[in-house]
Amino acid sequence: MESKFQLPTETVELPSKGLLYPKDSPLSKGEIQMKYMTAKEEDILTNQNYIQKGTVIDKLLQSLIVTEGVDYNLLLIGDKNAIMVAARILSYGKDYSFNYQGEETTVDLSTLDPKEVDFSKLEQGTNEFGFILPTSNYPITFKLLTHEDEKKIDRELQGLKKINKDSSPEVTTRLKHMITSVNGEKDPKDIRNFVDNFLLAKDARALREEYSKVSPDIDLMFNVEDENGVEQEVNIPIGINFFWPDA
Repeated sequence: MESKFQLPTETVELPSKGLLYPKDSPLSKGEIQMKYMTAKEEDILTNQNYIQKGTVIDKLLQSLIVTEGVDYNLLLIGDKNAIMVAARILSYGKDYSFNYQGEETTVDLSTLDPKEVDFSKLEQGTNEFGFILPTSNYPITFKLLTHEDEKKIDRELQGLKKINKDSSPEVTTRLKHMITSVNGEKDPKDIRNFVDNFLLAKDARALREEYSKVSPDIDLMFNVEDENGVEQEVNIPIGINFFWPDA
């Protein structure tokens, strides 16, 4: 029996324009449909099990996406950020207030624009990029991280923490998941060995800069004046009141 009630939906444009997804994925269209948040989603936000596991935001976004056939694990991190901001606007409005350096600050989330990206380097259906490390001159390929990659990184870091509580190899762990080949070698063991023992700091920094240049995302920056009146850009803090404005 068809329901008498219908939920309003909105089209959310993905910063990647869908270019890096397989052609048979609905994400390749560069947009998705999202519904407005209901009391059901508020149940998700207050689910203590999800909160403790750190999965509450992902559970929320999966519930709000109504486009059929979307594989949430395939979402690029930049696209997921855009969906998260859209979900916040649809749920609680565009004005996001937070404390910055002891002062109450409000940002209009609807004014956030996609990052400037060199889309000429993005090929439809291909999430892989070539790069020459400038100091060592090794050719490498790398990919943009997805939600699934982030889960793998988190699991690996948690495992390393259990072995050594003082261990925090987040930078190298992310690079191991980002790099897909080094000097033509694609074996994960070779890549891990390279990152652990041969990747120069200058090259690692250059790679992160290149990654940022080709990584579509939403620009989560806002302008503030420091104590000397000089304007600077800082990241919008995504705190507990992003989805819990009454917290």
